[in-house]
Amino acid sequence: MTPPTPSDPKADLHRYLQDARDALLWKLEGLSEYDIRRPLTPTGTNLLGLVKHVAFVELGYLGDTFGRPSGRPAPWGADGGDPNADMWATAEESRDDIVTLYRGAWTHADATVEALPLDTVARVPWWPADSDEITLHHALVRVIADTHRHAGHADILREGLDGAVGMREDNTSVPSSDPAWWAEHRERLEQVAEEAARKAR
Repeated sequence: MTPPTPSDPKADLHRYLQDARDALLWKLEGLSEYDIRRPLTPTGTNLLGLVKHVAFVELGYLGDTFGRPSGRPAPWGADGGDPNADMWATAEESRDDIVTLYRGAWTHADATVEALPLDTVARVPWWPADSDEITLHHALVRVIADTHRHAGHADILREGLDGAVGMREDNTSVPSSDPAWWAEHRERLEQVAEEAARKAR
């Protein structure tokens, strides 16, 4: 048996980050301005806001933290305005503005990753001073986890809007595209939940 070829850690990390980036942007495609912005949970979670948020996560952890500021001011402002300002887009911020911001964040973050070794140590400006050290490797893993988490949020929000699901247009990773199959599946799960609830009484 041929041993596996050693992988490039940076390339592996970048691949998983890019997969999540692409999945998140795909969730905006084909939706109206209203649907990408409207609050879909009690805490106001919305699709365009998720994209705006992850853009600033990348600019912070893979830019500012490593002494490579993007020059893009934080949406909450220097005076500490709305602490949730990165989670929604204003009426003046277009879809193109936010997508361009995010793609720019990719470019800026990728340049940091390319320029520095994974064991580079930096300090996160917004963490407590006694525990603010981070390596580039740790920062990358953190950003990947955050982006995939929000891509999952976006997947559920999009399904609630129009039934579209999956990670990529060319490979949704779901077992069927037939609405009747899913209706039957959902009904089966409902019956199982009711049966389990009866047994728990």
